[in-house]
Order: sequence, then structure tokens, then C-alpha cells
Amino acid sequence: MARNDPPAKPSPYITPADQPDAFIIKPASSWLQKANKMPNAAKLFGSFWFEGELCIMFADTNAGKSILAVQIGDSISRGLPIGDFEMRAKPATVLYIDFELSDKQFESRYHDGAYGNYTFNNNFLRGVYNPASPKARKFATFQDYINNELENALLNTKAKVLIIDNITCLRYGVHAITGALNLLRSLQSIKNSYGLSILVLAHTPKRNNTKPLTRNDLQGSKMLINFCDSAFAIGESQTVPGQRYLKQIKQRSTHEEYGAGNVCLCNIRKHYNFLQFRFTGYGHEGAHLASHSEQYRKNNEARITEYHRQGLSIRQIAAKLSISASTVFRAIKVLENKEEETGNKSSPLERVII
Repeated sequence: MARNDPPAKPSPYITPADQPDAFIIKPASSWLQKANKMPNAAKLFGSFWFEGELCIMFADTNAGKSILAVQIGDSISRGLPIGDFEMRAKPATVLYIDFELSDKQFESRYHDGAYGNYTFNNNFLRGVYNPASPKARKFATFQDYINNELENALLNTKAKVLIIDNITCLRYGVHAITGALNLLRSLQSIKNSYGLSILVLAHTPKRNNTKPLTRNDLQGSKMLINFCDSAFAIGESQTVPGQRYLKQIKQRSTHEEYGAGNVCLCNIRKHYNFLQFRFTGYGHEGAHLASHSEQYRKNNEARITEYHRQGLSIRQIAAKLSISASTVFRAIKVLENKEEETGNKSSPLERVII
């Protein structure tokens, strides 16, 4: 610049947007002005999940994660809310990647002999993993392959909502947590590039049912929670058989609405040919946690079951656990009754009494 030239006017972009730099830098006021012109994120499933978020839903095995995820996906594909949970987004194409259920298992949930198949909206797409694909050999790691194929699937289907059921099924071997973290990083990048909303399902490790659900109950714990925008969990009531509850674990787009003092109570029911969560009200999480004595009983039953399957006698099991033989006998009797009902019979009681 010549000595007599007027000073250059400061650009609102310190780093021009068309430069290939890692960071776009602007004055903070410019970011606010840009955000002022953007619409507020619409709710996809009440306060649990908003448009543009990467959300994690986690629960124990058989708690109903897949059932609720399909129900949410069906809701978004139609633009219709679930119960009293707000859903202000327009109908959108949903891509549901199912690593969990076989085709027959999926059919059993959405088919009835009297009512036939449930009629899903054409906006709801289901994808399953193809183990015969030769494309995996072209990638250095399984992680790279999955990341690439997820992005291709989204581009091909033009889906605006992605649901992955579930991240635990993606076996990364000894690097399980690292693989899951890399997938979440990749999903965040894809989400931001294409303006998507993503729901990822995950398991909880074995937990103490006397304690409330927290972010520590997600398999992979806080490391995974740190990479998502929101998270909620499905808990199983320890006091009301068959009842579940939903609890917010993390939220950025709203305040906490469904915390420990106001969890959403629900049951799983099949309505004609559609297996779904039916929401029945609200309650305090503490009312659905096991007492310490109840937890002690359940732990004993689990250990009795394990020793029984190892072939130990009732007296041997009682001695190991320092409990009465009659307590062991009753627990084994309950176990064998359950196995007879399912057609999976264990050895008769007489064989283990000695």
C-alpha cells in the first residue's frame, strides 16, 4: 500500500470463506447477524432431538431401542408427532441403517396375521449391511469403509435424517471405543456438510439398577457423549413390570425438560400391525429404581443361574454364596419354569440336589 493511500476497510471475514483454511474467522457480531437470519431448529421428537443434531439414544439390551427408533423414523417420514411430543419439522426422507434385526425379525414387529403388513411411508428407507460387498477390500480399515458407504448412501437416497441401529454392532475389535469415536467424528462432519439430523443407538454396559441413569451408563461413557449434540436414555422400571421411561441426558438446543424429576413413562404395545411405545404419563425416576435389597436379590439370582449352568449342586451353590439351600432351590425352580415355557429345558432339579 502506498504511503498516501487511504487505510483499507476491515473485512467482516478475516479469513475469506473461499480460502481452503481449516477455520473461517469473523467478528463475533457477524456470527450473531448470520444466526439471526436462520430459523430455529425444529423439534423432531419433543425436546429429546432437534433438527440438525447428532443425538445418541442408549439403553440396555431388549429395552426397546429399535422399536422406538423405527417409531421416530416413521413419525418424521410422515411429518406427524408421536403422542404429545412436538414435531414441527416437515416430512423428510429417513434412512434407517439396521445392523440389529433380520428381515423376519423386522417383519414380526410390523406384520399381523389379521391386518397384514404395516404401510410405511415411502420416505422411510431401511438399509442393512451387505457382507458380500467386494468394496471393503478397497479401504485400509473397516472404519473408512463404513464411513464412505454411509456418505454414499445418504447422497444416493437424498435422505435428510439418518438413524443408525446400532453403533455397538459395528465391531471394531480391540479398538472398539476408538472406532466408535471416529464414526461419531465422521458423522458430525457429514451432518454439517449436508445439513442432516442423525440419531445413533447404543447399548449400556451392565449397570446398578439402584442408581439413576447418567451419561456414565453409555458404553464408551463420556468420550462418546462429548461428540454428540443431545442424548437420552431408555430406562426399565424395577418396580412396575414392563414399564419403561425416557430421560434426557444431554441437551444443547433447549433446557432440561425430562430429567430425573420428570421422566416420560411408557409401555411397549402392538397396535394392530405396528409395535410401538405408548406414553402414559410422567413420574420421578427414583420411583422406578431397584432398592438395594432388590438389587442384592437379583445379583444372587444371576450368580445362582450361572453356577447352576456350570453343573454345581444346590448345596455347593448355597455354600459358595453363603445362603440357604432352600433359597437356591426356589431360584433354580423359577429358572427351569422359564426355560420350559421357552422350550429351552435345563437339567432336572434332581440332578443337582446331591
